[in-house]
Amino acid sequence: MGELDAGTTDVADALLLDAALENIPYGFCVWSPQFRLVMWNKNYREFYGFSEDAIRKGMTLEEVVHLSHKLGNHPGQSPDAFYEAYTSDLLSNRGGMRTKSQEVVYGGRIVETAHIYSEKLGWVVTHEDVTDEIQMSESVQKRKLELERQNIRLDAAVNNISIGLCMMDAKGRLVICNEPYSRIYNLPEEYVRPGAQLEDILGHLFDEGMSAGGDREDYIIWRREVIAKREYGKNIHELNGRVILMQHHPMKDGGWVSTHEDITEQRQNEARIHHLARHDALTDLPNRAEFLEEMARTEACLQRGEMAAVLYIDLDHFKAVNDTLGHAVGDEVIKQAAVRLWGTTRETDLLARLGGDEFALLLRPIDSADTAARVADRITKTMCAPMNIRGQQIEIGASVGIAVGPGDGLTTDTLVKNADLALYKAKSEGRSTYHFFETGMDAELQQRRLIEAGLRLALSRNEFRLMYQPLLGLAENRVTCVEALLRWDFEGRTVSPAEFVPVAEDTGLIAAIGQWVLNEACATAVNWPKSVRIAVNLSPVQFRQRDLVTQVRRALSNARLDPSRLELEITESLLLTDSESTLKALHELRAMGVRISMDDFGTGYSSLSYLRSFPFDKIKIDRSFIRDLADRADSQAIIRAVIGLGQSLGMSTTVEGVETEEQLSLVRAQGVSEVQGFLFSPPISDTALANLLSEEIALAQAS
Repeated sequence: MGELDAGTTDVADALLLDAALENIPYGFCVWSPQFRLVMWNKNYREFYGFSEDAIRKGMTLEEVVHLSHKLGNHPGQSPDAFYEAYTSDLLSNRGGMRTKSQEVVYGGRIVETAHIYSEKLGWVVTHEDVTDEIQMSESVQKRKLELERQNIRLDAAVNNISIGLCMMDAKGRLVICNEPYSRIYNLPEEYVRPGAQLEDILGHLFDEGMSAGGDREDYIIWRREVIAKREYGKNIHELNGRVILMQHHPMKDGGWVSTHEDITEQRQNEARIHHLARHDALTDLPNRAEFLEEMARTEACLQRGEMAAVLYIDLDHFKAVNDTLGHAVGDEVIKQAAVRLWGTTRETDLLARLGGDEFALLLRPIDSADTAARVADRITKTMCAPMNIRGQQIEIGASVGIAVGPGDGLTTDTLVKNADLALYKAKSEGRSTYHFFETGMDAELQQRRLIEAGLRLALSRNEFRLMYQPLLGLAENRVTCVEALLRWDFEGRTVSPAEFVPVAEDTGLIAAIGQWVLNEACATAVNWPKSVRIAVNLSPVQFRQRDLVTQVRRALSNARLDPSRLELEITESLLLTDSESTLKALHELRAMGVRISMDDFGTGYSSLSYLRSFPFDKIKIDRSFIRDLADRADSQAIIRAVIGLGQSLGMSTTVEGVETEEQLSLVRAQGVSEVQGFLFSPPISDTALANLLSEEIALAQAS
């Protein structure tokens, strides 16, 4: 530390003062009236991080402040600003009063300074580290505030939750409960005061009419066991028409918390949802799911030899009513039909609406097939009577298919399928009649119905897939186009398009299937070389859709495929009606940049007028002309004429079914644009096609 002036004290006194100042537990320094350092101790130096030789007697306060700032003290203040504030503080305290203030030094510690002025010495300043004291005080204050906040939250939570809550001690005495608990049970004040006994509360509730799935004693015994075993427990009981869920939660000290929730509306909603899930919204009859569940429960009876009948009912001419008079009238027809059908049933029967205009009736039990015949006869006669709806007299009818178990089947699936087959037979025989299932029914009919039923689920089950058959451009000597071919994997076999496409067209399912094919083909083709086009077949039924052009545009946009890379193949039958809307759609598609191709040219209704009605981009010559090409001069003449016609009209030509080198040589000599057939490639998967195209690119680059 700095030494005292030798003229003012003797050496012994100086040493004694020096020892005393060095051992006091706080920092100490003296500034002269001229702001020069007079003396200091070790603690002062250490508080500010001064080394032993960094400060000396006679240093100005300004010098010490700048040195202190370099060591990281007084963060957030410049040395000049601190110096000005500190000197101002010292100068303002010359009246002999002791003044305190706080400083922040390096390391984030807080130093409390106290100074007093003496005319003889100047300012005597002490420095004390109060960091821990302040932090402890702040910590205590924080804990106190946090405890207050927790108490506020607990009180808010307990009294604002929607469920009732109460806490009991180990002796079954009430500790606390909230307002919803009191409200749920409408408890008098004496039963919600701390200290109220659980068994007194339960006794009051049972006196008020509470029921808990058993008698009073059984419930109390169960509750005692749960408390004694310190186990979680749950019970649903009723009081005054309300359903209450009680849950018992044990605590470590032997007490417990119980929650009480009014679940009346929840139970009502669950019952309503359960009903809606199993009933038709329009007629409130059981729906397909409920009908099939009841059928499944009937299987045990069939196994015992008891008889039951399934009647599949389809309204006749309903689609015409719906299309001409609108869905609102159609809905009224369905509702009136449901009422009439209900009137033909017995109490033990089950009538269900399966969807659309289809109903099903389960007759159980029956003595003979005659019972089912009588009911079916009543149905057909009842449904023939005219309906008066919104001033319109509407005449429909009903066709009924009947399957009788156990003779026609022991399982739900078999009986339902056979009833459906019988219904189809009834409709094919003129409608408004009924027909029993017969083992010897036309196999083609059964297969058609099976296909129709399967098609309705095929998209959702991801049963469709696309195969791709390349078309070889003879001039380019590479793949120029690829035809997308639809395949259906159904019940363990691949169904031929010739077998299922007509059914899809008859039922209107071809619209959704065709849209899937278009989307899938475009999404796949975008990954091919830009010189390769994708060809997709369109059914005439698809042109009945008003948004066909929009569908094509959306498929191209979603796949980001250039429209010029899409070829849409149509058959001549589409142009038979010379429909204005069909031609308009074709022109819109072509204006978009899409290429239009006439498929199977030369078969059916071929007419040169079709080529005049629409400027096709391509003509595809049917494979039937290729089969005997080498042996028949007339086939060669036809192909020569068609190719020449296409060339003169600016249309490219493709020959299908090329399978031999001889056939390829003959059509090449006639100037055909593309060939398609097994000689070059059969239909292959998208992966195999990608490999083929990659090999072509590699060969082209190598050459």
